[in-house]
Amino acid sequence: MKRSPVVVLAGGVGAARFLDGLTRVIQPERVFIIGNTADDAEIHGLHISPDLDTVTYTLAGLANPQHGWGIRGDSFRCLEALGRLGADTWFQLGDLDLATHLYRTERLRQGASLAKATFEITAALKVRSTLVPMSNERVRTRICTPSGELEFQTYFVKRHARDRVTAIHFEGASEAAPAPGLLEAIAQAEAIILCPSNPFISIGPILAIPGIRTALQRKRSKVAAISPIVGGRALKGPAAKMMKSMQLRSSAAEVAKLYLDFTNIFVLDELDRKQAVQVEAFGMRPVVTNTIMRGVRERKSLARVVARELGIKLEIRA
Repeated sequence: MKRSPVVVLAGGVGAARFLDGLTRVIQPERVFIIGNTADDAEIHGLHISPDLDTVTYTLAGLANPQHGWGIRGDSFRCLEALGRLGADTWFQLGDLDLATHLYRTERLRQGASLAKATFEITAALKVRSTLVPMSNERVRTRICTPSGELEFQTYFVKRHARDRVTAIHFEGASEAAPAPGLLEAIAQAEAIILCPSNPFISIGPILAIPGIRTALQRKRSKVAAISPIVGGRALKGPAAKMMKSMQLRSSAAEVAKLYLDFTNIFVLDELDRKQAVQVEAFGMRPVVTNTIMRGVRERKSLARVVARELGIKLEIRA
């Protein structure tokens, strides 16, 4: 009999690191990952899915350990050649990484869905967990700033997240449908985990797809979220800066408030222990532990804590 999945909502680097720990303490085949695709972009004629690829490369053991994204030992000769031709090269695409984008783009042009292309890529790289995009349809994060609206990668990579964020919206989300099998996985899940990802630009787009938030609300007793904010700062990415610019407190408790309608357990770092009282007032059960994942040991330790709190049976692995 097939076991119920452990469903995980994931963004990029922070999510990938947690998933690396989780798939080392429970069987990877049990893990069903819903990936954010609102960061996707068309660059040099290629369909780029940064969050899906970061998770894939990490679980395949290929990720660049220095950045957390890209492929270990990659070179950038193609990008350098493009630069000599006068093309914009602000978005870093490695030579090995290009193979993934070339394959995905060609499969999409042939009529394959994004979910199908993602399955083929993860299978080829021997990823044992299931990774699905939040939707097969086009959804794009738009960042509103005082000087106008920006495409997400322009805001984040090209402009280094310098602009003040006044609002965020997800173009195409209201018309998009969840990827096939996604709602069924949530309904059947033994447990559901929100990774320590940016609540606005990583988890937010997933929740914006019609039906997903409602499905999570039905499973609230089995949902845990991990704060991406530690000591008022984001360990990776612009979450803290975004919160401040949108007149929100940059705190773990503020993140918990964003999830209170569908989350039962909220995991926050030891540095934020005092905020556990606020989390409890939201109707959540606070769990305080070390959430900073400096290496594999810390990744596994955090995964064990979350799994135990959710009642997930641990498998002893090397």
